[in-house]
Amino acid sequence: MRRRDFIAVLGGAAAWPLAARAQSALPVVAYLSVGSPQTLATRHAAFRKGLGEAGLIEGQNVAVEYHWFNGQYEGLTPVLEDLERRRVAALAIPGSTPISLAAKKTMTTVPIVFGVAENPVSLGLVASLAHPGGNATGVNFFAIEIDTKRLSLMHDLVPKAKRIAVLLNPSNARYTEATSKALAAAAPTIGVEIVFFKASTPDEIDAAFAAMAREHAEALFVATEAFFASRAAQLSALAIRHRLPASFANSDVARAGLLMSYGISIDDVAHQVGVYAGRILKGAKPADLPVVQTNKFELVINMTTAKALGIQVPPMLLARADEVIE
Repeated sequence: MRRRDFIAVLGGAAAWPLAARAQSALPVVAYLSVGSPQTLATRHAAFRKGLGEAGLIEGQNVAVEYHWFNGQYEGLTPVLEDLERRRVAALAIPGSTPISLAAKKTMTTVPIVFGVAENPVSLGLVASLAHPGGNATGVNFFAIEIDTKRLSLMHDLVPKAKRIAVLLNPSNARYTEATSKALAAAAPTIGVEIVFFKASTPDEIDAAFAAMAREHAEALFVATEAFFASRAAQLSALAIRHRLPASFANSDVARAGLLMSYGISIDDVAHQVGVYAGRILKGAKPADLPVVQTNKFELVINMTTAKALGIQVPPMLLARADEVIE
């Protein structure tokens, strides 16, 4: 990879802040995100709050290197190899299974604190939840397991929608297969028809929405995937343009303009990742820190989008919402 391309993938100077480089005497935590700093500000604040609970303040007694991948994984391997070579104090990876797996494969000594939506034992990240036993620990949250619940809530919100598009990312085969099976099985019991579409680049997202229009989709279920979370603005704009009520798992995307979200709070995951990273810098070993499982779910409804789409939100569903965006 050319140096110019490599820097572009990292997001330029934002990837390695000058402060982190200048304060080389401080322990360095590398924060790896599949998203972008513009869309994940609350998540970063939650992570820093977690560090603070261990008495670690960015720029004072810890340096944080931020690496943004903007929904793509090109350039990930050389970044990880460089971090391993420099023996950074810890890696913080809230909310990305592919990055966590790549880090585990590359890192032999650097502590890893992950946030993943699948069983980390099955993934090979840890030996067990209670006793990780290696250089990795973190948070296990639920995403695919609640796909059918989110589909049901979407049907409650727009009961007239009988033909629902599902947007999948084929580059994440594990999620795609699990989500496809879960929704295909649930659709008949809910009383809807599912039509699958695939996209793994911004241009393919545009093409998928055009195909949804041709197929007369009446609503959209966006699969739980970090790439789609990084394209929140694009997805929201296209959903409004095509007048598609749409849902996602993370509240960030509902705040960006999608009609609804239902899932765990990724901000809470980032906070716990910060807590564990702080404890590791204070001397704890990943092998001894049990994997935390989170089951706090939140329903968010964007009323601004509902009004723009002419949707009357059922009062009972509105009363169940944890957050209503006006």
